[in-house]
Amino acid sequence: MIFKVSWITFFLILISQFTFSQLSSGYILKPDWVFDGEEMHDDWIVIVKGNKIIVCGNEKQFSFSDFPKFQVKYLKGQTLLPGLIEGHSHLLLHPYNETGWNDQVLKESKAERVVRATVAARRTLEAGFTTVRDLGSEGAGYADVGLKKSIEKGIIPGPRMIVAGKAIVTTGSYGPKGFAAHVRVPLGAEEADGVDDLIKVVRNQIGKGADVIKVYADYRWGAFGKAAPTFTLDELKLIVEITESSGRKVVAHAASEEGMRRAILAGVSTIEHGDGGTFEIFKLMQEHNVAFCPTLAAGDAIMQYRGWEKGREEAPARIQNKRKTFKMALDANVKICAGGDVGVYSHGTNARELVMMVEYGMTPLSVLQSATSVNADIFQMGDKIGKVKNGWLADLIAVEGNPLEDIRVLEKVKMVMKDGVIY
Repeated sequence: MIFKVSWITFFLILISQFTFSQLSSGYILKPDWVFDGEEMHDDWIVIVKGNKIIVCGNEKQFSFSDFPKFQVKYLKGQTLLPGLIEGHSHLLLHPYNETGWNDQVLKESKAERVVRATVAARRTLEAGFTTVRDLGSEGAGYADVGLKKSIEKGIIPGPRMIVAGKAIVTTGSYGPKGFAAHVRVPLGAEEADGVDDLIKVVRNQIGKGADVIKVYADYRWGAFGKAAPTFTLDELKLIVEITESSGRKVVAHAASEEGMRRAILAGVSTIEHGDGGTFEIFKLMQEHNVAFCPTLAAGDAIMQYRGWEKGREEAPARIQNKRKTFKMALDANVKICAGGDVGVYSHGTNARELVMMVEYGMTPLSVLQSATSVNADIFQMGDKIGKVKNGWLADLIAVEGNPLEDIRVLEKVKMVMKDGVIY
C-alpha cells in the first residue's frame, strides 16, 4: 500500500507540473506600485514571458484576456521594481566579527570559502539583489569565476555576477601582514609592478575570466599606518589602457586624497570608499564622469565590531567623516554607485547600505535609481537590466509597501524573479 501511494503521489506531481507548463505561458504581475528604474507609477501591470518583460504600462491599456494562458499574480500593497544591483560585494568573505580577514585568508580552506559563498549567493538573491559586482576573491584565486559559472549553469541559485578575480596591488602593500621578514604567506590579491609586469597580470586576469579589473590605488601602508598611494599615475593609466582595450573597466580602491586623484586622472570607472575625498576631488570625479561607491555600511559595521554602540553613543570620527564626504559627493553631483562592501557584514542584508544612503542625505528616489538603472549603466549592462522596460530581462522583485515613503521596505522582499524564474 505504501508503495502504491508513493507512486500515485509521484505521478500526480508529474501531471501537475506538466499541466502548469502547458497552461501557463508567463506571468501578469499586478502590484500597487511599479518603480521602473527611473520613476514610480500607479496602476501599472508588468507581463513576463520566458525571461523577458514583454509588456509594461497602465493596466487600462491592456486586457488580461489577451493573455489567456498567463498566470496572474496580484501583489496587493506591494511595489514591483527591477532586481536590485549590489555594487560592491565579496561573496567569498563573511563578517569580520565572526572571523577576521587575516584568518579567512590564511586558515579557511578554499573549499570552505566556496561553500560559504554558495550560501551567501542564495541569501543575496533572496534579499532581492539579482546582480552583484563582486570586487575581489581576497586570496581565493578565481573561485569567484567558478561561482559565477555555477550560477549561470543553474547548479546553484544566485545573482548575476560581475567578477574581478584577484585585485591588483603593488609589491609590499597588501596583506596578510605582521609576520617576520623571512616568513612568506599567501596574499589577498595579486602583486604587479612596472610596465611589463602590469601588462602581463592584467591580460592574464582577463584571460582567467575577470569581468572588471580592480586595483588598489592606495592602501594602509603609509607612514604610521596611514593610507598612502601605491601605483604611480602612469602605472594606473597603463592598467586602464590595457583593460579598456578589452572592453572592460577598471575600479579603484582609493581612500586617500592623492590616491583618488591619481585614479580619477587615470580614467577608472568607479572609486570605492573615498574616505579621504575633498570637495575638489569630488568635483574632479564629476568632471571626469567617475562614479563613487561609498560603502557606508562597511565602516558602520566595523566600528560596531570595535565596540561602538550605535544609537546610544556619539558617532566615532570615522563615521562622522563618512557622513561629511558622502555629502560632499552629493553636493558635487557625483554619480553614486550603490554598494556596501557586503561580506564585511552579512550577505542577505545588502539593503542596509540603501537605508544608510537615505540616512546620510540621499533622497529615496535617487537611492532606488542608484541601485537599479544607475548601477546597470555604470556596469555596462544598462541595455538589459536595471529597468522595467519592454524587452529587458525579467529580473524583478516585489517589496511590502512603497520605498519612496519608507526606504526600509527594501528589507521586506516578498517576491524575487530572476531571468523570468520566481525563487
